[in-house]
Amino acid sequence: MSAPKTTNFSSVLAGLEAAAEVTRLRLLALLAEAELTVSELMTILGQSQPRISRHLKLLTEAGLIERHREGAWAFFRTADGDAAGGLVRSLLGHIDPADPMLSGDLARLAEARRARADEAARYFADHAVHWDRIRSLHIAEDAVEAAIRETIGAEPVHALLDLGTGTGRMLELIAPQAGRAVGIDQSPAMLNLARTRLEKAGLRNIQLRQGDMYALPVERGGYDLVIVHQVLHYLDDPARALREAARALRPGGRLLVIDFAPHANEFLREQHAHRRLGFAAGEIEGFLLEAGLGAVTHRDLASAGAGEKLTVSLWIARDPRLLSDTAPALHKEFA
Repeated sequence: MSAPKTTNFSSVLAGLEAAAEVTRLRLLALLAEAELTVSELMTILGQSQPRISRHLKLLTEAGLIERHREGAWAFFRTADGDAAGGLVRSLLGHIDPADPMLSGDLARLAEARRARADEAARYFADHAVHWDRIRSLHIAEDAVEAAIRETIGAEPVHALLDLGTGTGRMLELIAPQAGRAVGIDQSPAMLNLARTRLEKAGLRNIQLRQGDMYALPVERGGYDLVIVHQVLHYLDDPARALREAARALRPGGRLLVIDFAPHANEFLREQHAHRRLGFAAGEIEGFLLEAGLGAVTHRDLASAGAGEKLTVSLWIARDPRLLSDTAPALHKEFA
């Protein structure tokens, strides 16, 4: 087991001072459970917006919580990893879960989550018929997911990035083998779907952020696995998006692309905003090589039958930089 990360005396003192107030400690307990907005925290704690915002500002300045925007909304959560995250976990670990104040807050949190889940369910119901029709055109989803798992392999993933996360299914599938995971999507409605799905799955190592595929709101060189699942066909410049995705890879990291092979289903363009009717194997390979990646491997998952049936394609490429001469051997992506 690695030693806990440490920080300087003044940072620990600032963190303890920020947490040493009843509302701020309650906020930390709630934000350790879920990403929440100011309005949700106002409802749970029964306090005014200026008061909640002031406490959140102090906790953010002390490094105990993190803030990110989704359009007009801002979401907050406890700091992820490092010394600040360890300090928060240590403090909360000393609180009795049956404490009346804490248990009351968590009960109201459960109500807020149910309201969010109801909203997500309504959105999904409105769009499910379209997604179901598209899924019916290609090989079964479980076969696609089995191929994705096989491609990634069972080795632990230090940091996972899912671009265009949509409903969060890729995060639900892969995040359990990741130390931490981040999902990016431009749509607040889709992020709400993902947040609901991932909370149901009990996954707490995930952050969801609203962001642009062409200007990712993440650190450069920070991820050893980046996934772009069924996203490129919506974009006007997929090559640019893959270049941006490649910049997020750490040395030796891998970029996995899942999309459709070329097809002639014009209704996907007319009714579902697909800008591209699939990609040839060499086209995506060229984009990946232009992005500075290498060792590109491709695989097709074809459906039985003809006509409208779609072929799902997988590409995986690796950042050619090495962490050291003793880096582990490359995983054999495809048999």
